[in-house]
Amino acid sequence: MKLTIVYDNETRTKGLKAGWGFSSLIETENVPPILFDTGADSATLLHNMKELGIDPRRIGIIVISHAHGDHTGGLDGVLQINKEAEVYVPTSFGETIPGRKVTVVTDSLQIAEGVFSTGELGGMEQSLALKTSRGILIVVGCSHPGLGEIIDAASRFGKVYGVVGGFHAFRDFERLNDLSLIGPCHCTLYKTEIRRLFPKQCIECGVGMILEQ
Repeated sequence: MKLTIVYDNETRTKGLKAGWGFSSLIETENVPPILFDTGADSATLLHNMKELGIDPRRIGIIVISHAHGDHTGGLDGVLQINKEAEVYVPTSFGETIPGRKVTVVTDSLQIAEGVFSTGELGGMEQSLALKTSRGILIVVGCSHPGLGEIIDAASRFGKVYGVVGGFHAFRDFERLNDLSLIGPCHCTLYKTEIRRLFPKQCIECGVGMILEQ
């Protein structure tokens, strides 16, 4: 499994652009690339994809975590280039996409081999649970339902070892004690505190970060 951050508030590689939002590309064996969220705007997202050697036309599935603009803003730009990708949205997304196969997610489900949605939590947001050789890696958008609730929901697919994405105002830090990989990105309010408490587990998020498990 390979996860590449393609939109975030910070960058990790020269030539890439930052923006307020989040998007990541997930690549696993025997599954077309999956785009999780699309950042706040198409121009920044597509620029970063080009610089990272990612062809938007190869994306097979697009998953939207929740309906906020910093996670949906680049969707139209990707769809204009990619004519085939299926889209998975929570009920809070609230609209159809003409000419596309759209799955509205309420309960947990398998999206692809080794890739699961937690289902819509808190009435607004879904996260992804990825099966890796180390266990379950969670990819979150903003964690509005609460990171603890997301970890609990993802645990039904196996033992959770890591989480990457926006943690929002999460501060129940003890819930992170059992994790061996923590990637606070985007909207994480207590990023500095999390890095201080978990220096060995924390990885530096940002556009261009690549995680292979």
